[in-house]
Amino acid sequence: MVTFGIVTPTVAVILLVLALIVIGPGKLPEAGKSLGRGLKEFKQATNEVEDTVSSTTESIKENLPKTGL
Repeated sequence: MVTFGIVTPTVAVILLVLALIVIGPGKLPEAGKSLGRGLKEFKQATNEVEDTVSSTTESIKENLPKTGL
């Protein structure tokens, strides 16, 4: 079965077992929270960059000289 990047339930279980072995059951919730915070901050930073690029692009378009073409 080809999934093209979608994590199957089997892979998810294997990853969870490996995480339990490597990190340990006591620190797993803390690691999950840290990962969630990191992803949230990354998404916010990405959105800020997209907003900056969009506003800069709009500003440039507004300031371009108008041609009759």
